[in-house]
Amino acid sequence: MSDEDKYLDVDIDSDDNGDTDKSTSGLTQADKRAHHNALERKRRDHIKDCFFGLRDSVPTLQGEKASRAQILNKATDYIQFMKQKNQNHQSDIEDIRKENYQLELQLKTLERTRNNLTGTATSENIDSSTTTTTNSGRTTRNKAKRELQSDGNDEQKTDTKKVKAE
Repeated sequence: MSDEDKYLDVDIDSDDNGDTDKSTSGLTQADKRAHHNALERKRRDHIKDCFFGLRDSVPTLQGEKASRAQILNKATDYIQFMKQKNQNHQSDIEDIRKENYQLELQLKTLERTRNNLTGTATSENIDSSTTTTTNSGRTTRNKAKRELQSDGNDEQKTDTKKVKAE
């Protein structure tokens, strides 16, 4: 029986309890009292089961014996703790989103710069090859390639030196 079915059973029984004249009209006073006691016992058992479920949901109380007041207090504390933890996580998520956005902007800027450098080198090569002879055009292109490669190699060498120094 699921938790919802338990609630439905309790609700249905409660409805019967409120309308005792019709459902128990042929019963004696003792039978009515016994029926009422059974319904009340069922209600109390349901509340007790719910408290056990709540107790087992709170990590600090799992499997421990605790009064109902302790269960409610610890559950309240745990809910407050989890709310704070959620707020912290939401704040962290927002910070990471902002950082991600900044990194995306930085990446786009670097890509544009790279494309501009690559585009500039290509356009210079085209201009120089049209104004000079073929050999001088090739020389210009090779120089541009070497300059771009040396810039990348210098950065790699610097990074390698940093790693070795550490």
